Amino acid sequence: MLEGKVVIVSGSSRGIGATLAKGFASQGAYVVVNYNHSKESAEEVARACEKLGGQAIAIKADVTTEEGVNQLVEETLLTFGRIDVLVNNVFAPYIFDAENRKKAWEMEWQDYEIQLQGGLKAAHLLVQKVLPNMTNYGKGSIINISSNLVEHPVIPYQDYITAKAAIIGYTRSMAKDLGSIGIRMNAVAPGLVYPTAATKSTKEEQKEMLADATPLGRIATPEDIVGPVLFLASDWSGFMTGQTLYVDGGLVMR
Repeated sequence: MLEGKVVIVSGSSRGIGATLAKGFASQGAYVVVNYNHSKESAEEVARACEKLGGQAIAIKADVTTEEGVNQLVEETLLTFGRIDVLVNNVFAPYIFDAENRKKAWEMEWQDYEIQLQGGLKAAHLLVQKVLPNMTNYGKGSIINISSNLVEHPVIPYQDYITAKAAIIGYTRSMAKDLGSIGIRMNAVAPGLVYPTAATKSTKEEQKEMLADATPLGRIATPEDIVGPVLFLASDWSGFMTGQTLYVDGGLVMR
C-alpha cells in the first residue's frame, strides 16, 4: 500500500519521528529523514530504513524557517521526484517534568511563541511548500502529530498543550480546502510516549499513574504510533480527512 511512496518525516533523527521513518521504510516507502542538529543519528536512521527494505536519505534543514523548508522539499524532489506523504512530527524541544513545569501565572508570551513556532509554523511552512507537487498529482496525505493532552490535560503543560491544540484546529480547517484538490490532512494525538527525549524527566510515579488510568494498562511506546500514522498515510484511510486519532490506550475516548 505504501511501497514506492515518497514520505517526508520532519524531526525524524530520534524518538517518535525515527520510529515512524523506519515504519514507512518497512513498507517499502522512500523516506526523507529530516534533522537539524543530530546528523549522526539521522544517518543511522536512514541506514536502518535501507536495511528494512525502503530507500532513505537524511536531509539537514531547520523547518521553522522558509529557507530550511525550501531546502528540504527541493532536495527531496531532486532525489525522488515527488512527495506523496508529509508527516509533521517536529516540535520545539520540551521536557515533560510535572514538578518543575511553569504554572499558568508564570507563563510568558514567549513560552507560547516558542512552541507555536516549533510546531504550528513548521507544519504550515512545510504544507505550503509540498502542496504544489501534491496538487500536480491530485493526491496526497498529510499527518500532523498533536497530543491527547489537548483533550485531557492531566498535567497542564500550558504552552505545549496550546500549540498542540492549534495543530488540531489547523488540521480541521485545512482539510476543508485541501479536500477539493484531493489532498487529505489528519492528525494523530498520542498520549505520553516513553522513551523519548521529551519524557526523560517524567517521574516513574507519573508514568505509573497514567498507566493505571489507561484501559489498556500502560503508556505508549514510539512503536505504538506507527500503525495509526501508516493507516492515515495509506489508501486504507482514503475517505478520511480532518480527523484526529487518539493513540493513548483509551485514556481519551471520543
